[in-house]
Amino acid sequence: MTNRQPTTATLEDQRIPVRAKLAATWTSFMFLYAYVDILNFFTPGVIDDILNGKVFEFDLSQTFSTTALTLVAIPILMVVLSMTLPARANRITNLTVASLYVPVTAFNAVGESWLYFYGLGIALELILLALIVRYAWTWPRTAPSAALATGPDRETVRAQRRA
Repeated sequence: MTNRQPTTATLEDQRIPVRAKLAATWTSFMFLYAYVDILNFFTPGVIDDILNGKVFEFDLSQTFSTTALTLVAIPILMVVLSMTLPARANRITNLTVASLYVPVTAFNAVGESWLYFYGLGIALELILLALIVRYAWTWPRTAPSAALATGPDRETVRAQRRA
C-alpha cells in the first residue's frame, strides 16, 4: 500500500507593474465615484431637487454640468495617463492629481444627511487615493548599469575623442 503525500504547489505571485497598479486603482476610484452618485438618486428628495434645478446647494446650469464633467473626466483620463506617460511625468502627475482629489472627495461629505452612506463611499475613495499616492511615491528606481558605473564619465570620453 502506498502512502500518498498531498502535493502543495506554491502559487506564482508575479510582480505587477506600477503603471498597472495606478490604472487599476484609478479605475476602482472611478467606479466608486460614479456609483456613489448613482446610488444618491435613491435618497429621498434628490430627484425632486434635480427636477427643480438644484443639486446639493448648486443651481443646475451649464457651468455646474461642465464643472461636474471636469471633476469626473480627470480621474478617467488618469487611467490612460497612468499607462502611457513616461515614468517621471507619470509619478509627478499621479502624486499631484491624487493629492488634489483628497479635499475634493472630502468636500462631498459637507451637508449630507446620509453620513453612513457618504462616509463609507468617501472613506473608500480616500483609501484608493492614498494607495495611488503610495504607489507613485514608492515607484521603483533602476540601479545604474555596471558599465556606466565603472566606465569613464562623459567628459573624459569627450576629451579623449578630441585629442
